This record gives sequence, structure tokens and C-alpha cells, in this order.
Amino acid sequence: MKAIEINGNIKTFNRLPKTWEDASGVHLNFNKLSDKDAQDYGFFDVVMPSYDSVTQQISNLHFDKKKKKFVYDVTEKVFSQTLEQAKETKKSQVKTMANKLLSPTDWVVTRLVEREVAIPTDVEEARQSILIKSGEAEDAIDALQTIPEVLKYQIVLVEPIDILGSELV
Repeated sequence: MKAIEINGNIKTFNRLPKTWEDASGVHLNFNKLSDKDAQDYGFFDVVMPSYDSVTQQISNLHFDKKKKKFVYDVTEKVFSQTLEQAKETKKSQVKTMANKLLSPTDWVVTRLVEREVAIPTDVEEARQSILIKSGEAEDAIDALQTIPEVLKYQIVLVEPIDILGSELV
């Protein structure tokens, strides 16, 4: 990524433009310039910092004269919710996910209640597993100590399926 500062405003580009117009005229094949030549026109690399997008944010793109690059500042996010609110939101996501997983087999439970037709063992085991894992997830969420921990918590109520098998072809 490249950037240039024009009249106090920084403009970014995924790559150098094909043409560029400045006070000295129109420059064709501008995108073919070397990095050094592009710097002569004020185009410098943009350094994208590594940061945790859950707990940090990037802002204030500015030119670092020592590095001769445009850089971002990385700052900590300020969360608008309390720890308890974050936990309740995450636990609500657990409940929603469990409901979606249980929903396709709800008819079997209804059949049991209305007509006393037994639930197949595999369905019963699968439903029980989802209920146990959702309870465990909620307990795990309750045990978390910080908002970032809650936001980063991955809800897993069923084992992921590897559609490609154990080996990639």
C-alpha cells in the first residue's frame, strides 16, 4: 500500500496509480516507477501494524520521517458495555446457537410428548451433547474475567466437520 500527503491530507492507494498529475504535469506509466522514484513524488509505503482487532484499533495515519513510511498508531479500544453485559450477550449467542442446533430435531421431542413415540438414541445423544456443551459454555463465560476474554471466547457446541478429510489433496 502506498500513500501521499497532499495539503495536510493523506491519500492511500493499494498500489501506485497508472497516471499521476501534479504541478509539473501528467505522468504516464506512473505505476511502473521504482519505490525510490515514487518517493521523489511523495509516495511512500504504508506500514500496516499487527494488532488485536478485538481489543485494539488503528488510527492516526501519519508520516514517520525517520522510517520514511506512513504508519498508524495502535490504541486500546474503550468498551461501551460492562463485563456483565458482555457476558450476557455472549451467553445469549450460546442459547441462540443451541436453539438452531436443536431445532431440526424438535419434532422428535414433540412426537414423544404428544404420542409417546420414543426418541431415537442417536438423536437423544446428539441433543444431550448440545445441551451439555451449551451449559459448559455458559459456565466458561461466567468464569471469564475481562471483556476482551469474553469477546474472544469461541463458542463450540458441536465438533467441526473436516469436509476434506484428514489429508488435503
